[in-house]
Amino acid sequence: MDGATAKAAQADVHGRIAALLRSLEGGLVGRTPLLERLLVALLAGGHVLVEGAPGLAKTRAVKTLASHLDASFARIQCTSDLMPADLTGTPVWRPDAGSFEFVAGPLFHGLVLVDEINRAPPKVQSALLEAMAERQVTAGGVTHPLPDPFMVVATQNPIEHEGTFPLPEAQLDRFFFHVTVDFPDRAAERAILDLVERETVEPQAAPVARLSVDEIHAARDAAMRTHLAPALKDFIVRLVMATRDGTADTGTAPVVEHPVSPRGTLSLALAVKARAWLAGRDHGTPDDVRALAVDCLSHRLVLTWRATAEGETPRKVIERLFDRVVPL
Repeated sequence: MDGATAKAAQADVHGRIAALLRSLEGGLVGRTPLLERLLVALLAGGHVLVEGAPGLAKTRAVKTLASHLDASFARIQCTSDLMPADLTGTPVWRPDAGSFEFVAGPLFHGLVLVDEINRAPPKVQSALLEAMAERQVTAGGVTHPLPDPFMVVATQNPIEHEGTFPLPEAQLDRFFFHVTVDFPDRAAERAILDLVERETVEPQAAPVARLSVDEIHAARDAAMRTHLAPALKDFIVRLVMATRDGTADTGTAPVVEHPVSPRGTLSLALAVKARAWLAGRDHGTPDDVRALAVDCLSHRLVLTWRATAEGETPRKVIERLFDRVVPL
């Protein structure tokens, strides 16, 4: 493929992704930041944790994205009695063949929605951690690779705690983004009402052409070629290092128990590349870093018990860092 043909192919796949985002926005009022992060994670090969009260279109957003992708989709509703085999699958004895046959579970899909992940018991969360981290599952002593692409979008409800199991830090760190979804304002609420009313009385519009697996891979390859200037890389590194330095300049020493790891640096750099490409640029900017840093780094930051008791949150800490860490 010559240079002109390659550029034309990249422009075509970018146009398809941009059209996908516009189509998603048409069916989800006021959820552009969430949709953008879902697409950025898809381009960067990451997973997303979405937190918000019931009824804020978390599940709808993921199911709508799945309807636009030519990749298999599964939804897992977590409960306290869920078993690891309910996710991974299990070997089943076949008397006619005289042997065990592995029956794959719902994790063997391209896009997996894990609803109310904090209701899953620790053993299930451990099995999910292997799938997210290694892109494989182990059942009956045999390791099985997962499909490519493989993306987990998990949801959790912040207002209910009875019968839940908090996610361990190791699993939180495997999520590319931790996105919080807030209540819509008055104008958005009215637009939601009009949208749902229209959907109930009008015939469903013809679905747009679904994005193929090959197009997803091509978009990922193009997005990862986005240029990050040395000064921008330094900005990302200084931002992450500010959670570790604990100097008077950053003000993090009294509140941080465990700072952001290098995985946070790598994830933020990948996210900046994907967001820049999604916007039609061949280079990242400090605005990309500012837009994504809170969702990309806050869940990797563990605060002291005293800071938590005083109402401090990791998101507030990351937001304050931009007052002290600026691009050069």
